[in-house]
Amino acid sequence: MQVTETLSEGLKRELKIEIPAGDLAGKLEAYMDDLKGKAQIKGFRPGKVPVAHLKKMYGRQAMAEILSNTIQESTQQALDDRSERPALTPSIDLPDEEAEKILAGDADLSFAMSYDVLPTFEIVDFKGIEIERPVVGIAEEEVDTQIAEIAKNNATFEPKKGKAADGDQVTMSYLGKIDGEPFEGGADEEGKLVLGSGQFIPGFEEQLIGLKAGDEKVIEVTFPEEYPAAHLAGKLATFDVVVKEVGKPGEVTVDDEFAKNLGLDGLDKLKEIVRGQIESQFGNMTRQRVKRQLLDALDEHYSFELPEGLLTSEFDAVWKQVEDDMKQNEKTFEDEDTTEEEAKAEYRKIAERRVRLGLVLSEIGEKNEIQVSDEEMQRALYERVRQFPGQEQQVFEFYKNNQQALASLRAPIYEEKVVDFMLELAKVTDKTVTKEELEKLVSEDEADA
Repeated sequence: MQVTETLSEGLKRELKIEIPAGDLAGKLEAYMDDLKGKAQIKGFRPGKVPVAHLKKMYGRQAMAEILSNTIQESTQQALDDRSERPALTPSIDLPDEEAEKILAGDADLSFAMSYDVLPTFEIVDFKGIEIERPVVGIAEEEVDTQIAEIAKNNATFEPKKGKAADGDQVTMSYLGKIDGEPFEGGADEEGKLVLGSGQFIPGFEEQLIGLKAGDEKVIEVTFPEEYPAAHLAGKLATFDVVVKEVGKPGEVTVDDEFAKNLGLDGLDKLKEIVRGQIESQFGNMTRQRVKRQLLDALDEHYSFELPEGLLTSEFDAVWKQVEDDMKQNEKTFEDEDTTEEEAKAEYRKIAERRVRLGLVLSEIGEKNEIQVSDEEMQRALYERVRQFPGQEQQVFEFYKNNQQALASLRAPIYEEKVVDFMLELAKVTDKTVTKEELEKLVSEDEADA
């Protein structure tokens, strides 16, 4: 095998690889010798099929397989010999007319191989990175407020004489119509609605206030433009309503008995669970804020040339998401007070940051031998499968048989483990903040992303 470098410019590399036709012929002979001992062809005893006959029957197919394997092996060998790591799978240029000659054994194998190498850079000392971790103190009042909301949602309703008020439950029958015609899913004989809960179409609940059992009313509302059912979105509708009963919420005492009715051991256990839920909610926001600071610090430290293929791939993905979002929200660049050219320039910078930080995190993980365990991958896979009820087996098989899909599950796990590793070495100080302050910090980060 002869390898000639034809381009070395920045991260771009191009090689010309040549393999004599005699080497391919030798591989074909070895292939046929092996096939001769296995082939079962009518009219010939096992192991006695003439090689010339085998070549006539299987020669082209065998040569195509040899050609494919040789290209794969030689490209990997060239990279190993040069101690280079390609950013993406190298591009192979072998003209069809040349391939035909090679398959016929009439020409040497000669092809061009082009790729971008991964950039090299020094890893910064993480101990020099300072990060302020915003931590929300969970007050007892916050826990009590959440429990009071749970109690409100689990309240029982007692029949009430008189007019329905905010917070009451109305039992009713209704029939929805558009242009005078009933529509699917718009009717119920025993519908129950707590006024003020926001469960129905905006404007519906308010028109029930003041009604009492036995009252009838035609309610007119407009479905929101973003309503999930496309055939109803933005449409004006009427509902023929008959109120059957009005109920007022009964008193709920938050005590051990209330907690036990929820399936818990007692009130202390309920408080423990609610506190954990609140901490988890704000813990995720704290993590998001801390990670953003870490990535910002890395972004300030690193500036190096990026592999064009990786950058193009990332930008294409980012831009597709931008276009999809604008189409879904029926927005234009003018609505966003920008132009397509300006937006592309902005999102290209975002793609550059993502690629650069991705390379940095990958290098840090590799240098420090950070691994994603089989157990972690299994958990991620099962979590993904659970998102598709009724299709679990098909989704499971898809990921098991698709290395690229599995890599998409592995990548975020790997990134979080690298971030954890860096945070252990960085200087992290806690600062107590209110939930409003934390929400503002995270909101600002998302706006700048």
